[in-house]
Amino acid sequence: MARIIEPLIVGGVIGDVIDPFNPSVHMCINYNSKQVFNGSELLPSAVTSKPRVQINGADMRTFFTLVLTDPDVPGPSDPYLREHLHWIVSDIPGTTDSTFELIRYEIPRPNIGIHRFIYILFKQKRRQTVLHLPSSRDYFNTRQFAAENDLGLPVAAAYFNAQRETAARRR
Repeated sequence: MARIIEPLIVGGVIGDVIDPFNPSVHMCINYNSKQVFNGSELLPSAVTSKPRVQINGADMRTFFTLVLTDPDVPGPSDPYLREHLHWIVSDIPGTTDSTFELIRYEIPRPNIGIHRFIYILFKQKRRQTVLHLPSSRDYFNTRQFAAENDLGLPVAAAYFNAQRETAARRR
C-alpha cells in the first residue's frame, strides 16, 4: 500500500488535489503502448487520444467515475487556475473499459513548466451517481465535485508529468 500512496504524496497529488485514501482497486492506464506510472513523463504527442483504462479488483456490479485533472494551470509556479478539468467518465462497470463520457476528453497541452495530469477513480454508490457537472473546465475542484456527487474518497489514483513539447523533443 505504501508503494502506491508514497509517490502520490511526494508528487503533491495527495494534498493539492485529493485527501489521503486507501487504494482498494488497481487502475491501469495506457496510451497506446505507453503505460502511466506515477511521476513518469509522457510527451503531449503521446496522449492525443483517450487512454485505455482498466480497473482490476472490482466486480461487475460496481460502477466507477474517473476524473482527469491538471492542478498546475497555467504554470506550476503560479497555478491560479487550479484545477483544469480534462475528462470525466462515469458509470464505468468494474473490470471493463468504458467510453460513457460526461465531459469530453481534452488533450493535455501544458504551456509553461512541468504539469501533473492526475487520474482519480471514485467508486459510485449506485449507477448514475454523477448529477452535478462543473460549469467550466477551469477552476475545477476534485474534492468539491466528489462531495457534490456523493462519491467519497478515491479508490485509486495515478498521475504523469508532461511539459510543452518542442520540435526537437518530438524526434
